[in-house]
Amino acid sequence: MSLLKRIEQGRQTGVEESTAGGGSRLGSLEARRVSPPRKDAQDETYADLKVRVQNRLLAELDPSIDVSEVEKVRGMIRDLFEQILTEESIVLSRQEKHRLFEQIAAEILGFGPLQPLLEDNDITEVMINGAKSCYFEKAGKIHRAPITFESDEHVMRIIDRIVAPLGRRIDESSPYVDARLPDGSRVNAVIPPISLVGPCLTIRKFSKDPFTVEQLIDFGSLTPSSVLFMEAAVKSRFNIIISGGTGSGKTTLLNVLSGFIPNDERIITVENAAELQMRQDHVVTLESRPPNIEGRGEVTIRQLVINTLRMRPDRIIVGEIRGEESLDMLQAMNTGHDGSLTTAHSNSPRDTLSRVETMALMAGMDLPVRAIREQIASAIDLIIHQSRMQDGTRKVTNVSEVIGMEGDVITMQDVFRFEQTAIEDGKVLGELVPTGLRPKFMEKIEAHGIHLPPSIFSKRAGG
Repeated sequence: MSLLKRIEQGRQTGVEESTAGGGSRLGSLEARRVSPPRKDAQDETYADLKVRVQNRLLAELDPSIDVSEVEKVRGMIRDLFEQILTEESIVLSRQEKHRLFEQIAAEILGFGPLQPLLEDNDITEVMINGAKSCYFEKAGKIHRAPITFESDEHVMRIIDRIVAPLGRRIDESSPYVDARLPDGSRVNAVIPPISLVGPCLTIRKFSKDPFTVEQLIDFGSLTPSSVLFMEAAVKSRFNIIISGGTGSGKTTLLNVLSGFIPNDERIITVENAAELQMRQDHVVTLESRPPNIEGRGEVTIRQLVINTLRMRPDRIIVGEIRGEESLDMLQAMNTGHDGSLTTAHSNSPRDTLSRVETMALMAGMDLPVRAIREQIASAIDLIIHQSRMQDGTRKVTNVSEVIGMEGDVITMQDVFRFEQTAIEDGKVLGELVPTGLRPKFMEKIEAHGIHLPPSIFSKRAGG
């Protein structure tokens, strides 16, 4: 019988004797209050053992060891682990020993209880709502994760481990932070006092191998005809905004479209937390920075966008426009820096224009609304809107051309539009189809030596 099982049985026997002995009312209540189910008693014992072994292992590990050499360090941890179990006469079953080792290794080399979720390639998002409430998203659906943390302090240690190497901080004076994991996955952390459920952690995972155009076509997010058009638009240096709601796949599509940029161009990316996966050779990545503990040293997205204009860019890619930097982006697009790409949160292509207008007004330049709309109409060529459907799939729902101004209104037209045909077994059926309208800027595409077959804009072409 393993040590854990012996301890568990001893605990339960003690509780039963205390309850059956007809002791005081206080004793009976106390027994009832602390008597957990079998699983909880085992987990508690296991947690105590884990802490003890882990602390001794950490004390005996060489502090100067390079933890980036994962396999080498893992071998050293295993040797010490076996030695500690032998010296302390800790008897565990094979399953218990494997579980204990993997959790301790994850604490030292990875991110503790999060590690199995991060290693599962099918999981796209991880959500931690305090120590005992953990969820993940798989195939567009949210599931409760079979993991917990020891305490809120345990969650805080994991958060600190993520943000510290990036020079970021999180504490009561700065209770939220954006960061990234070494693989580029996006991280947002929020802690008390603004979180009332304990430390919260949201991780948007990114595939080690970026999605390809072919995969998005297989997923039903795009069609071959729409891809031909988007590729032509990127190569013809159109200014493109990818819009959509949270988790709709904007960054994924931005990565795919950026792959159409020729390899001989100088690309400068500006992001809040670097996550774009560019495949070109000549790429400069800029990342904003929050203020330090003294409130100094902040570098905003707007400052970085302005600075890119002095760096001789062929393309400017902004991960997401959220505020006043949108005005500087529009001005860059209108002053010879065409071919720019960015994303924005919105509910529709028309709403995207309104959002950009509102964000430009935040710059405080006191410009007339019409002047800003003229800037928008002149700067933006194409809006590609992506939606997360009710079955969890991500699909491009609109590819819209910005035509110009009519009075005080920016005019636009859909070149491709998603048409839903049915819902079967909870799955959304439909396709991104051409509207039959030929884009107004075909001359610009042809001027770049790109000739698209007229059939891709025909309704009969479908996909």
